[in-house]
Amino acid sequence: MPLMGLMYLMAFADKTTLGQSAILGIIPGAHLTQNQFNWLGTIFYLSYLAFEYPQNLALQRFPVGKWMSINIFVWAVALLSHAACKSFGALFAVRFILGICEGAITPGFMIVTSMFYTREEQTKRVGYWFLMNGTAIIFLGFVSFGVLHTKTHNFMAWQWLMIITGVITLVTSVLFWFFFPDSPTTAKFLTSEERVLAVQRIKVNQAGVENKHWKREQFIETLRDPKVWVMALFAAMSNVFNSLSNQRQLIVSQFGFTPLQTTLIGCVDGVVEIIYIWLAVTIASHKKVGRGYGAALMFVPAILGAILVNTLPSHNKVGLLFSYWVAIFGITPFVVFLGWVGSIVSGHTKRTTTNAIVLIAYAIGNAAGPFMWKKPYQPRNHVPWAVITATMFTSALLLLVLRAMLALENKRRNAEQHDDTFDDVYLTEVQDDGSKLEKKVDRAFLDLTDIQNREFRYIL
Repeated sequence: MPLMGLMYLMAFADKTTLGQSAILGIIPGAHLTQNQFNWLGTIFYLSYLAFEYPQNLALQRFPVGKWMSINIFVWAVALLSHAACKSFGALFAVRFILGICEGAITPGFMIVTSMFYTREEQTKRVGYWFLMNGTAIIFLGFVSFGVLHTKTHNFMAWQWLMIITGVITLVTSVLFWFFFPDSPTTAKFLTSEERVLAVQRIKVNQAGVENKHWKREQFIETLRDPKVWVMALFAAMSNVFNSLSNQRQLIVSQFGFTPLQTTLIGCVDGVVEIIYIWLAVTIASHKKVGRGYGAALMFVPAILGAILVNTLPSHNKVGLLFSYWVAIFGITPFVVFLGWVGSIVSGHTKRTTTNAIVLIAYAIGNAAGPFMWKKPYQPRNHVPWAVITATMFTSALLLLVLRAMLALENKRRNAEQHDDTFDDVYLTEVQDDGSKLEKKVDRAFLDLTDIQNREFRYIL
């Protein structure tokens, strides 16, 4: 968890350096227009979208920790290269590379979380490493405040920000290579006995541990599974809100705050996000509430905040700021959802394919979002905030639909009758002399999908 936390902190810090740089002079420094700045936010997610499925295939084929480490290293080099960019074309290229590498991080973390933790634990664990997004915002706020005071000839504050974050990420990639485990069976920090226990404790997931073989039937099942497409639609709709990541500094400055005030106020965004995510995963992990209701509930204050940002008078900059902070609740349902995905899908190929589909949809929502923030809508941005309100409302409905689908399937499975031989599962093993031996295996460790395994119950 500490390594996952550090990596997610740097990943989020690195991809939001663009938004932070908006207040540090990147637009005039790199000779950008507002539309070009928006495109730099979009191209990151377009390359993420294009390479998401190949990245998920690589995560299934290669050791998860090592593959993520390679991507983090390339990511760090691309981030350091930002400092040398003086044009839209150069920044476009390095942002494209960042998007490719990002495609390995979140799905990799989702796979590792499902291999090490039970389904009941996964929502909180995803929340814990996602909390680092808020920490990253605080970190970036203080670094930005510091670099604003630099007086370096021909080297602007935003370039220093890229160098500082890039170097830390480079060090992180080395730590990951040597210390991050690929699975419970190879974790160096566990003894042989502890590795066995680590595998045994996730038996309750009924999802196996890991399988490096791509299974065509699981891939086809994923494409035919209606709940996967409801999840994908939710991921796309809910992440239109995420366009705030690159726009938040501009939005707050347009409320009437100075650049120095905006950088420090930005630190509060991080504190607010940490509190909200912790609250969301705690509520969603409560048995009487659950993931579906818990995540949908978080949209209520978020929608209220977005409506207030759109309706309060322009002179009430403190009211606008606090309403914006309340609207940040809109980040939290997707965090709960990421932990939920691993709990309602099993079969290694199906899980990696589902992760790819969900994160491609996530990329589509993130890629579309920046185009709302057009110059004519500034400074109040009424149209973008109206769109955000509508997408959050739709996303809440999709969560409730998904929960209803899962509850109905659980009820159907509970009503099924099984004979005494239901749990007798045998695999044929060929011996050295050519003879065949039937060996009884534990159903929980077979690489079955959630549809194939009728003992699987969906977490609600």
